[in-house]
Amino acid sequence: MLLAAPLPWIGCGRPKGTAFPGFAFVANFEGRSVAVVDLSAFACRKLIPIDGRPTGVVNDPLRPAVYVLTPETGTLHEITLERMAVARRNRLASSIVSVRMAPEGNKLWILCREPRMLAGFEAGKWQVAVRIPLPYAASDFDLSRDGRWAVVSSSERSEIALLDLERGKVAASVEVRTKPGLVRFRSDGRVILVGSSSERLLTVVDFRQRAVATRLPLALIPEHYAVTPDGGQVFLSGPGMDAVAIVFPYTMEVAETVLAGRGPAAMTVALDPPYLLVANPATNDVTILEVETRRVLGVVAVGKEPRFIAITSDNQYALVLSQGSGDLAVIRLAAIAGKRTRQAPLFTLIPVGSRPVSLAVRQM
Repeated sequence: MLLAAPLPWIGCGRPKGTAFPGFAFVANFEGRSVAVVDLSAFACRKLIPIDGRPTGVVNDPLRPAVYVLTPETGTLHEITLERMAVARRNRLASSIVSVRMAPEGNKLWILCREPRMLAGFEAGKWQVAVRIPLPYAASDFDLSRDGRWAVVSSSERSEIALLDLERGKVAASVEVRTKPGLVRFRSDGRVILVGSSSERLLTVVDFRQRAVATRLPLALIPEHYAVTPDGGQVFLSGPGMDAVAIVFPYTMEVAETVLAGRGPAAMTVALDPPYLLVANPATNDVTILEVETRRVLGVVAVGKEPRFIAITSDNQYALVLSQGSGDLAVIRLAAIAGKRTRQAPLFTLIPVGSRPVSLAVRQM
């Protein structure tokens, strides 16, 4: 439903939004499909059937394709932009956890649960080039910005593993004295942030020393993560408090904990304007905070149970997936007002399928 009526909280001199020249590819978990949303017309153009329940979509920066992951079947699917259909499949394992594109864009790194390994997949050759066996079943992983290292966590063990991707082996393990959940490299690669899966705690690991540098108590269990483009601020949300914890990773301190709606979950950061967008599944809305002041600028009502947010590359629109109502909400960031007592406007709402869980934006 496109809101065309004038709204009193939209400032008079704000520039009008322009269409985004590209598509959003939306993974529908229960619908076993990928919705192709035309962002130049804000309409769903096609549903692509997927053999399995997809959880992730990854854009290929070097090729006209996107890749879809179905963890339960251990399969990677390729959708070509020319055909807008599945062109190839490759069953890599019995089950898969997650996938990330290498920083240079030449390889997909796929974390497999069975067999236990991190696989480096070359999309051009459509085959696995590297297999690194893991000592335990992993729950999360991250890649360093130079593409040379990976860190892997397991909620079953109180340690993390450091993987040398060039040599294709586990280089070291670090005891963190808690059950690790999310793991992320600091932007310079010298520090690893380890969120506990059971405690209100963030453990900071010195990469070179292969040892814990400090442990930062939090007001919440860090399940969700977002970071500013310069890497200077990290945002964490999760069970324990209706708030977002703000961490300065370079000074290794918790700067502040700010209220951000009820049950804050998935987050993302817009570059210009510099906003933090926080999904609130319990109240079916998105809280928007100004990064510099940490002040709540507005709350946008979206669909039922929002759990994923992405920003278009032109920083015009935030795309919010609501699992409960099966739609994609579009928020025009320039229309957000700085009045915390008023609801901010929703640009449009697009039905996309059954239980959408993630998306990738492809500019054409």
